[in-house]
Amino acid sequence: MAVLVTLLLCWFVTVYLELARASSSYSHRKVSFEYNPGRSTQRADPSLNVLHVRAVGPNDTIHYLWSTLGAPTVLLVYTSSSNSSLHINWTSLEQRDPSRAVRIEPAEAVVHSSAVVFSRVLEYDDVDNVANISQVPAGSFYPAYQLEELTWDNVNATLNRSQLTAQLRGRNATSQLFSNGSFTFRISAFEGSSRDLVLPCLLHTANSSKLEFLIDGVAPRGNRSRFTLELFVLEDAGVRRELRTVRSIDDEYTPSIFQMDQLVAVTENRSTIASFLQWKPVAYVSREPSRASSVRARQDGLKPGRNHSLPSFSIAYAFFGAQVPAVSAVNISFGGPGGEFYDVRRHISWSALIGHGEPPQERSLVLVMVIMAVGLALPLLLLGLGAVTVCIVHQRRSRSLYQPVN
Repeated sequence: MAVLVTLLLCWFVTVYLELARASSSYSHRKVSFEYNPGRSTQRADPSLNVLHVRAVGPNDTIHYLWSTLGAPTVLLVYTSSSNSSLHINWTSLEQRDPSRAVRIEPAEAVVHSSAVVFSRVLEYDDVDNVANISQVPAGSFYPAYQLEELTWDNVNATLNRSQLTAQLRGRNATSQLFSNGSFTFRISAFEGSSRDLVLPCLLHTANSSKLEFLIDGVAPRGNRSRFTLELFVLEDAGVRRELRTVRSIDDEYTPSIFQMDQLVAVTENRSTIASFLQWKPVAYVSREPSRASSVRARQDGLKPGRNHSLPSFSIAYAFFGAQVPAVSAVNISFGGPGGEFYDVRRHISWSALIGHGEPPQERSLVLVMVIMAVGLALPLLLLGLGAVTVCIVHQRRSRSLYQPVN
């Protein structure tokens, strides 16, 4: 009975602490969507997508700019003003002139900016079923899918302003490989702290947005095909990227996954984290994600530069200018050694968060810690009580051998 009461009390404490942490650490933001802001509808090109997500706090604003002009990109700009605004020179942008056609005003309010550019999808023939791109011979790679060369659907047709969601869907209209398939980026913004109900159940805050990358129905070029997503991170001067792995003993929300990968932008003095890209090393090969359909999402380490495959244009260039700032690259490969190949289900989904400041941290519930403590301490307690009981019984029996003297 005492153990049950203790567990109930700990459950209430856990819920209270989690709610208190969520309310105190992350503010609530007012989020709005703008499609091609400032562009005349009379000259609108349905394939030109610029989606501005504005997340306004009491004293600051986070601007997310998603675009498929050139390579699909998300640009994050954090400002210290709740009145900062986006300005686009559409003439320069349409001419792909990287002369700061995109700017945030007032300029002095900009505290930090970074961008994630999705450059290529690599497909290779995994002859030995090792699911490790570093061990695949160069001759096993098929020609890469350059994402800046795809045709992208009109994102305005997918906007859901009440749910704060949208999607960028691209395909090669001239290729039979895309007759029933596409590469898609699903976008979600958040006004507060919560957790996804769908695996991998990422914990998000008002300081983050979510992207979900999908390969759906694209015909493979071999029956042992595997895929890898290549992305570049562009940074402000004065910060650098670090790839970190955070481990946990609690897999309550994502069974069997005890790890979180984080690509963080660290200031020069390493005192603060300016922005982050965060994901769990898992992808799903069914349209309804489940533990049974989970596969590994392997990151191949942070690599500086690699400008030989940097896309020719991205909306990030229109913000940072012709001089591209610090660049680093990461590959995310899907599938595990000995597992089934892409051709079996022809579907892959992978989710990540992008945001400002410290990334959300998975914390082991107090209840879990208490259960572990009880599981370890209870046997010792029972042994101790048993020993004391034996001693007391032994002493009473010893005393009963002597008769009182009258």
